[in-house]
Amino acid sequence: MRFLDRVVEPPSCLKRYRHGKDTWNAACPAPEERQNIWQLLEFMQGHRCAYCEGPMGVGNRHIEHFRQRRVYPQGTFDWSNLFGSCNRAGTCGKAKDQCGKYPSEVLIKPDIDDPDTFLVFTAGGTVRPRAGLSAADRLRASETIRILSLDGALNQIRRVELYGYIQTMEVFAEYAEAYPDDEGWMQELEQEVLGTAHLPYATAIRHVLTRQSEPGKTSTVPTPQPLHAPTA
Repeated sequence: MRFLDRVVEPPSCLKRYRHGKDTWNAACPAPEERQNIWQLLEFMQGHRCAYCEGPMGVGNRHIEHFRQRRVYPQGTFDWSNLFGSCNRAGTCGKAKDQCGKYPSEVLIKPDIDDPDTFLVFTAGGTVRPRAGLSAADRLRASETIRILSLDGALNQIRRVELYGYIQTMEVFAEYAEAYPDDEGWMQELEQEVLGTAHLPYATAIRHVLTRQSEPGKTSTVPTPQPLHAPTA
C-alpha cells in the first residue's frame, strides 16, 4: 500500500450521473466510459492494486468504491471514492466488501493518508503496524490490515517477490556496518530503491532494502514520490 496522487478533475463520464437517479451498473455500461475511468485510475496507480500493490490487468481488476455503495450510496459516482483493485478473492476490495460494518474513517485512504507512516512490511512477507504509533493510528493500521486482509494469503506472494532483494539488503547492511559514514553506498541504495519504485509490491521491497522492520533501524532513503503512469 502506498500514497497515491489523485488527479482532481474527474472522468468526464462521471459528471453525467447522479446518485438516486442513476445506478452504477446502468450508468457506465459503455466500454469507452469504463476505459475513461480506468485511464485516470492507471494514471494515479499504474497497473497496481491500490491496496496490495499487486499487478492488475484486464480480467484481474475492478473499479473499487472505497466506501461501499451499500452503506454510502451517495458516493457511487464520486471520483474521490474510486480506486482500482485487484480481483483476488479474500483480499483488498473483495475482502473489504465482505468484512461487515466498520467506521469508514478507520480505514487508511491512500490518496489522503500516507500508508508508509502506518504500515511496515517485513522480509517474511508480513505487514504490521509501524512501531511508535499513537493508539488511534495503531488502530487505523491494524484495522486496515484486517479489513483489506493484507496479512494472510498475500504473505507468500510478497515473500516470493522479496526473495531476491534480501541478499541485496544484506550486502548493504554489511556496507553500513563497515562504512557507516560513507555516502557512496547510501547513494547506491537510494538508486536501488528508486529503480524498483514502479514494480509490484514496491513498498514492501523498499522496506526490506532499507531494513525498516528491524528494531532501531531508520531509513535514510527518501520515499519515492508518486509517479504517474502513462495512460496510453
